[in-house]
Amino acid sequence: MLIELKDVYKIYSEGLESEVRALDGVSLTIDRGEFVAVVGQSGSGKSTMMNVLGCLDIPTHGTYLLDGVDVKELTDRELSHIRNKQIGFIFQQYNLVQSLNVLENVELPLIYQGIGADERRELALDALDRVGLLGREKHKPSEMSGGQQQRVAIARAISTRPPIIMADEPTGALDSHTGHDVLHFLQDLNKGGSTVILITHDNGIAATARRCVRIADGKIVDDQAQEVDWL
Repeated sequence: MLIELKDVYKIYSEGLESEVRALDGVSLTIDRGEFVAVVGQSGSGKSTMMNVLGCLDIPTHGTYLLDGVDVKELTDRELSHIRNKQIGFIFQQYNLVQSLNVLENVELPLIYQGIGADERRELALDALDRVGLLGREKHKPSEMSGGQQQRVAIARAISTRPPIIMADEPTGALDSHTGHDVLHFLQDLNKGGSTVILITHDNGIAATARRCVRIADGKIVDDQAQEVDWL
């Protein structure tokens, strides 16, 4: 088992009148190689769940075991290493550095890992090749379409070859055709062995995953496998 949440709460302003239970007693397991969609409306707690699963935030109560390790016991440095090495993040907003070219953007997480220049360039070019952007590495983000920028963001996420991909509304800023391409690429990553966790409010997008976890008011209200027509 890769991921296990046990009775996890994420509470803001705990004990105050303004207390918000973004996650309210959530228990969830995800095995290696799964493609799971977490779906819910705005304010349901789905993004908070991604933050917890991605070690961007720590549960207020309960236990999160990542590959058997309790994340509450980890130092900030160890959590940073997990985020940089084990998890590739893809967001709705591309979060590219506008002053850097495409290759430099993709190399950023590799720099944080201390990888040497030659290997770093090789890994970044390989990632760009996988998303169909080889030959565009000297372009700046402002010179590219939204779909191309999202592909740069995906290349950056996979450049470290992480075993887990977390995608938070990755098609939200894209037209339907380009969004379809992004979802197809996530499916390909899953076929290649990556564990993919897709956060979305859209039932149609959630239908591209092999398993759908529905969340409302900070609670899991449904969790089931589903038949998928691969894109």
